[in-house]
Amino acid sequence: MSDDGGRVAVVTGASSGIGAATAARLAAEGFRVVVGARRLDRLRAVAEPIGATALPLDVTDPASVEAFCAEVPDCALLVNNAGGALGRDPIARADDADWLAMYDSNVLGVLRMTRALLPALVAGGDGHVVTIGSIAAHEPYPGGGGYNAAKFAVRAVMGVLRQELLGQPVRVTEIDPGMVETEFSLVRFGGDEAQADAVYQGMTPLTADDVADCVAWAATRPSRVNIDQIVVLARDQAGARTVHRRS
Repeated sequence: MSDDGGRVAVVTGASSGIGAATAARLAAEGFRVVVGARRLDRLRAVAEPIGATALPLDVTDPASVEAFCAEVPDCALLVNNAGGALGRDPIARADDADWLAMYDSNVLGVLRMTRALLPALVAGGDGHVVTIGSIAAHEPYPGGGGYNAAKFAVRAVMGVLRQELLGQPVRVTEIDPGMVETEFSLVRFGGDEAQADAVYQGMTPLTADDVADCVAWAATRPSRVNIDQIVVLARDQAGARTVHRRS
C-alpha cells in the first residue's frame, strides 16, 4: 500500500451497503481508505472511484485477516462492518450452522480485526475503533435469536475494549442502526427478494449513507471526544419490534 498522505482508515465488509457508503464518506473526509471484503470484483468497483485500496478479506478466516493486516502497517481508524444475519427460525428450530456463522462473522471477525490492528492503532497516537452493531443488540425479538446473541456479544466486546483501552490513545465507538435498506435482508432470507422487500414495506428505512454519516461524525470529533454509542433509527421505527407502516 503506497503512502500518499492522509490518515489510514480500514473498512471491512465494504463491497456493498454500509461498508461501501462508509468508505466513500471517509475518503471524502480526507482519509486514505483501505477496504476489505470477500467479493473482490465488487470491492474494486467500490474502491476505484474513491481512490481506495482494495484487498481481499474474509473476517472468518484467520489467515485472511493476517494477510490483509500485513498490508496495512499504519492504521488510524478501523471500521468493523463485516457481519450479518442468517434466517429467522425460532429457537425451537434453530440451525447450528447459521448460529455459528453469525457468531464467527459478527463477533470473532470483530475480535480478529481489532486484535490484529490494535498495535498500529495505539502506536499512531490517535486510533479509533468503530464497530457497526445493531438495534438487535438492545432488544431481542422473535426469530432473531442467533443474530440477537451475536450482536449482544458485539456490544459486550466493545464495552470491554473501551475499558481495557482507557488511558491509551484509542477511542472506541459502537454504532447500532435499526432498519437499513441494503442487501442485509436479502442475505438473511437466502436471496428471497419478496421476503426481503416485505421487511421495508409501508415504511421508510434508513439508507447506508445515513449510517456512514454517523461513522464519519464520530470519527471526525476532536481526539479528546469519545462517542461511546450511537443508536440510529428511521423516523418510522421506535425499536426492534416497533415500526410504523402505512397501508
